[in-house]
Amino acid sequence: MKKTHFILSLLALALVSSCQNNDELSTESVKKEEVHDKIVNVTQHDGRPFSTGSESGSVKGKFVAGPGGSVLIQGFYWDVPDGGNWWNTVKDKLTVWSNAGIGAVWLPPASKAQNGAYSMGYDPTDYYDFGNFNQNGSTETRFGSRTELEALITKAHAENMQVYADIVINHNSGGQSEANPFTGTNTWTNFSGVASGKFQRNYNDFYKNAYGNNDEGAFGGFPDLCHANPHVQDWLWERDDSVAKYYKNVMKFDGWRFDYVKGFGPWVVNTWNSKVGGFSVGELWDSNVNTLEWWANNANSSVFDFAAYYKMDEAFDNGNLNVLNDDMMWKRNPYKAVTFVANHDTDIINNKMPAYAYILTHEGYPTIFYRDYEEWLNKERLNNLIWIHNNKATGTTSILYTDNDEYIARRNGYNGNPGLIVYINTSSNWQERWIDTNWTNQQIKDFTGHSSWYPTTQGDKRVKIQCPPNSYSVWSLNL
Repeated sequence: MKKTHFILSLLALALVSSCQNNDELSTESVKKEEVHDKIVNVTQHDGRPFSTGSESGSVKGKFVAGPGGSVLIQGFYWDVPDGGNWWNTVKDKLTVWSNAGIGAVWLPPASKAQNGAYSMGYDPTDYYDFGNFNQNGSTETRFGSRTELEALITKAHAENMQVYADIVINHNSGGQSEANPFTGTNTWTNFSGVASGKFQRNYNDFYKNAYGNNDEGAFGGFPDLCHANPHVQDWLWERDDSVAKYYKNVMKFDGWRFDYVKGFGPWVVNTWNSKVGGFSVGELWDSNVNTLEWWANNANSSVFDFAAYYKMDEAFDNGNLNVLNDDMMWKRNPYKAVTFVANHDTDIINNKMPAYAYILTHEGYPTIFYRDYEEWLNKERLNNLIWIHNNKATGTTSILYTDNDEYIARRNGYNGNPGLIVYINTSSNWQERWIDTNWTNQQIKDFTGHSSWYPTTQGDKRVKIQCPPNSYSVWSLNL
């Protein structure tokens, strides 16, 4: 590979973290009025919890999903330490995560990328090199060897946890230069020499080519994979040793996080899922809930709830909890919404604990960011919220009260589980509110321990609850 191409690729990677482009973020927002003397029923369904499509087993002493469902952890951050030890680092944490109630881990792109031992994996070269072939300057990936990755996955399954692969199929990098008759120039599209010998590619497999000049979106100047080409489809999902089936059946991944899905049609993810199954979430970086819902429906996949993400930033960092009345993906379809407070690409919410209190008491599939859990926030408080999510966050959602610095919502319970009431307070004073519960003449308590009250609901199901300053409380039956 020519030195100039390598330098240009490094510059492209320096300009972006993973394969994202947020220049199309919608900033339009229709603000809702404050909610005071009324109850707003946000979701309408039978109350069942979010499911990843695979029921947890009952391995003794290992993770089993609770009534509220499960929690996902992002098992990396941008520029985790190089040196090939990351798979071991994550593996050593799995038992603690499982014991805390975390049911799945999302790993970074696992195959060999252009920059070898220094790459975060978002510039893929050889989808079948998991750190076992000497190419692109190293044998191991940044994260370790294939043997170490397989040991991580085996350990996760022993802990009854799922493992999701980060799938980068919009573009490739690290090919050799070749004459390209479609561009009349040389392009870096010759992947015939990949060390695994699998999914060899050339200019026919990238835009522009015989199938057109472009698809929905290219990224960073990298060769843009042409999913319309039957050869590409064959190697991505059709063959018995296709990327999808190899990751599922040989490497034993349980699901998929699809990177930069703006770059190709939702039919690609839909087809992949239909061929191999497993949990699926797409990274569509757009705050427009209509766009998120459209993609999720057409891809037959969950999607990260960027609408909720930007509303939480506006609410918790800018002193207007009324925006939590606005539309979000989890309100449109809680079974296709993956909620988050931060990830390896974007980390703009400063007031994070109320944001985690929000996603871990509300509907959708909540994701915890590695650095928040392991380094930056109070792990004991996060573990408490994870327990609350798994054991109490059941049923549909009703908003009971909002103003600029107070937000109260109710989960209405499911299948005998009573649900909860969450009270978030970003003011500098203790707050108290009378609210409507689903419980008659029953004692409740704050399962966070932030309040020492043990109030009893009245005959009309009303009760007064409280919340400490700049904090939250979560109330349910004292059982």
